[in-house]
Amino acid sequence: MKVSALLLSCAVGSAIAAPQLQARAEDKFTEGQPISKTGKGGPINGGTNHQLDLQNPDNLGRQSTDNGVVPNLKWSFSDSKTRILKGGWVREQVIQDLPQSHDISGAQQHLKKGAIRELHWHRVAEWGIVYAGKVKLSVVDENGVYQVEELNYGDIWYFPKGTAHTIQGLADENEYLLVFDDGDFDKVGTTFNIDDWIAHTPKSVLAKNFGVDESVFDDVPSPNPYIINATVSTRNVTETPSTPVARGNSSFVYRTLQHKPEKIGGDGGEFHKIDSTNFPISKTIAATFVTLKPGGLRELHWHPNAEEWLYFHKGKAQATVFIGNANARTFDFSAGDTAVFPDNSGHYIENTSKDEDLIWVEIYKSDRVADIPLTQWLALTPADLVAQTLKVPIEFVEKLKKDKQVLIG
Repeated sequence: MKVSALLLSCAVGSAIAAPQLQARAEDKFTEGQPISKTGKGGPINGGTNHQLDLQNPDNLGRQSTDNGVVPNLKWSFSDSKTRILKGGWVREQVIQDLPQSHDISGAQQHLKKGAIRELHWHRVAEWGIVYAGKVKLSVVDENGVYQVEELNYGDIWYFPKGTAHTIQGLADENEYLLVFDDGDFDKVGTTFNIDDWIAHTPKSVLAKNFGVDESVFDDVPSPNPYIINATVSTRNVTETPSTPVARGNSSFVYRTLQHKPEKIGGDGGEFHKIDSTNFPISKTIAATFVTLKPGGLRELHWHPNAEEWLYFHKGKAQATVFIGNANARTFDFSAGDTAVFPDNSGHYIENTSKDEDLIWVEIYKSDRVADIPLTQWLALTPADLVAQTLKVPIEFVEKLKKDKQVLIG
């Protein structure tokens, strides 16, 4: 009698401790709820930002392959504090916003027509790409080599650390992405503005340095305005034998869309590579400008030489990042998002739209773009070794493509 009661008690206890999961007709992740059709999860009844939940269904547990602890690798410029100025605005993503981005920080900057991002230089290198409007760029290096250029959509610049420069808006509204090869861009001693320096130098010294009266500097702005309203520049700089214009391999400018995309094995879109192999001055920042067709895939790969920093300009995407030791996490991206994939982590990028191209920029703190695709690695490894390791048919391995596909349609 006692044994029977004990068995009954255990049976009841087990039933209470582990109820059977009830299958549901469909998942609810795209409705902003962590509910799986397998019966896992349940509705969110407490405080939540439903719009964010809708934008990030994979944060709700949609991917059963996600596992372990992977830190946040995503930041939206919409979450950044916008600094509004008389001639435009700027908003940044630095390491304090995205702590996993050790190598790179970024910013969006907007200039009205005639507005000037005042003359300045940085302790770090600067890379930029125009995505709206038209700007005039002026730059001078330590050898007196200078360049004044007008840049349009897709045009890129690179300034080595310490190079003096300024940017002016030429269209009614102008905007561009800025990238710096240091995650902690906001720390003191990184950016040096000309009027800030002039305002903090004795006028007697300024007068002696420039050979003018001290009164010339009575109206120098203080504190520095960062972006100022102005009229569009009409003056030219005259070249001399000792102050040549930067040309050819010494140019600070790269016209991305004047070059053909890279030849790739896949047919999923266009892939532009911009690094020291075709833009020689860009020795610390390598980049790609990518357009992926609807439903396309940036094939599974990793980068052997650097972290990958990304800016999504258009469309919607999904990416799963594998950081080793059974740790993987899937992220959802849309226009204005930035991301960082840790050094050597495995990942892909998928265009989740059915009718819109996905456009993004990849950035590496390196002199070159480098990746190792999963498919190519397996195809160039003895097929029987791969088959035995993965427990897959050897015929599957033997049919793998040996060339990089990069973008799969």
